[in-house]
Amino acid sequence: MSDEENLTRHTPLSPAALAGRLAVIGGVLFISALAFAYAGGWLTPDRLTPARMVAALSDRGGNPLGHRRNHSKGMCFTGVFDANGAASQYSVAPMLVAGRYPVLGRFAIAVGNPDASDIMGRVKSMAVRIVSPNGQEWRSGMNNSPVFVVSNPRDFYELTLAQDIDPATGKPDPDAMKRFSATHPDSAPFAEWSQTAPWTASWADQAYNSLNAFLFVDAGGARHLVRWSMEPTVLPTAVPLAALASMGPDFLEHDLVRRLADGPLTWRLMVTFAEPGDPSNDATKAWPSDRKRVDVGTLIVQKAEAEAVGPCRDFNYDPTILPTGIAVSDDPLLAARSAAYAKSFDLRTAEAADYPRTVRPAGDRP
Repeated sequence: MSDEENLTRHTPLSPAALAGRLAVIGGVLFISALAFAYAGGWLTPDRLTPARMVAALSDRGGNPLGHRRNHSKGMCFTGVFDANGAASQYSVAPMLVAGRYPVLGRFAIAVGNPDASDIMGRVKSMAVRIVSPNGQEWRSGMNNSPVFVVSNPRDFYELTLAQDIDPATGKPDPDAMKRFSATHPDSAPFAEWSQTAPWTASWADQAYNSLNAFLFVDAGGARHLVRWSMEPTVLPTAVPLAALASMGPDFLEHDLVRRLADGPLTWRLMVTFAEPGDPSNDATKAWPSDRKRVDVGTLIVQKAEAEAVGPCRDFNYDPTILPTGIAVSDDPLLAARSAAYAKSFDLRTAEAADYPRTVRPAGDRP
């Protein structure tokens, strides 16, 4: 190194140059702090963050610590998906090629209390994780309602707040739900289903619907707007509410175990294709019944296990975890579900050591 280079290397910065560098460093730190504060919701207290959503779900009542914050009560299942290849012309997803693929799933009811009685679960759900030989995954969370109750994350948050348990009665405030319904008319189709659809005592006899729209992407890059449903091969049996109430708190678990003792349970995976004008971003609206539907394979449920020790316990069913050939639509609920599921997962796994899950005999819940 020359003397000139050495002198240049070690000459102290002028006050102006030093101030400039410090200003740049300070600016970077300020921007980083600003971004952190924004992400935490400190600068915009009315902004809906995943933490606020999950906190609202946690506060509805019950004891969700160490558990999922929604659809808290459920059972794991394992099985396979037999793809028939009929979807391959619409999507290059590897698990839609004719073949058999492993499935890790979960049945649940839409409650925030893992100790709730099954009669509290008006909405039943099925979640699946289908894995292809090359390790790609298709995760899907589906409900037995034909439509969702709201179309956007803010409305779901307001609905969750309306479901808060009143300490004086131990139940949600009915007036709060009336106010929500009056100010959210797009929830009327879900309310009608909830009030009129028959109750059953089984997970096995329900159709489970994606509700959100997705995109199938074919080999030529063309995109096809779709929704899908798992349709049961078991005929539903209506059961009066009074009869359900007499079955004990865990009748869904009993029924599932009994049925699987007799053999596997099956569902047909039906994909519905939208036509121009069908909404891609509003899960409160059903598509017309005359839309093209394609049977793309059969889900075979072979074994069920208690979630406390079951293989689904440490998975979340983020609907945005998708293989090549399936993509998210512009439905705003999808990104919100993904973020809330991740936050809930972080909480319950962190709480697991302090709130260990125990396996109790069926029917022995408080």
